[in-house]
Amino acid sequence: MALSDDVVTLSEEDLLAVEAASYDRRFGRRGAKEILRIAIRDLFEGEIALVSSFGADSSVLLHLVSQIDRNTPVVFVDTGKLFGETKRYRDDLSDRLGLTDVRSVSPAAEDLAVHDPKGHLWVSDNDQCCHIRKVLPLQRALGVFSAWISGRKRHQSATRASLPFFEVDEGRIKVNPLADWRASDILQYARDHDLPPHPLVAEGYPSIGCMPCTDKVAPGEDPRAGRWRGMGKVECGIHLPNHGKQIDGSGI
Repeated sequence: MALSDDVVTLSEEDLLAVEAASYDRRFGRRGAKEILRIAIRDLFEGEIALVSSFGADSSVLLHLVSQIDRNTPVVFVDTGKLFGETKRYRDDLSDRLGLTDVRSVSPAAEDLAVHDPKGHLWVSDNDQCCHIRKVLPLQRALGVFSAWISGRKRHQSATRASLPFFEVDEGRIKVNPLADWRASDILQYARDHDLPPHPLVAEGYPSIGCMPCTDKVAPGEDPRAGRWRGMGKVECGIHLPNHGKQIDGSGI
């Protein structure tokens, strides 16, 4: 934001932030399905995608979107380190919900060749691993969209406690229709609509990411305690403001 002769000039990012805040005030109390309908049908028709990990509670948001438009693009990042159960769940759930445009994106071969030729980067630098295997592929996939939908919720972690329904993310609007849903809301919706759980949930994985960095969770532990256990890490970078860019020097 620049000041000149008492005139305030807003940058594109500032204008987008004003737009997101306006949507949040106008539509934030409408409920998840109505927020999705407005975003998909009115605000960003043909310009919005759902990003889904097809993880432990992904079926709820996928089902909600399928009720509005089954042709909505769904972006799935296949890091090359996922559980086989996750990819089979993706296929089974997509068929069940009739989703017609599920796009699986992968890390660039040249990035892997340079940074992780042996596939062991997660051991020595898990931030860099997430950056090349998740953040960069998603950035490329979202290049054709002006908005995207996330399944994040405020109850999941301290970094998400004040999550708005509409926010700015890398020059796009990000929509968080489930921001105020509790874990019990997710479970009840899944039961009400007979949605199949991710097969690993029954084995003690209430939050599921890449296989090397996902551990089982003991009774009473935080559901995300098994993600990057003991590594001092709580986010992959996709949902952080700098998207992990400190790693490759861009955007600093």
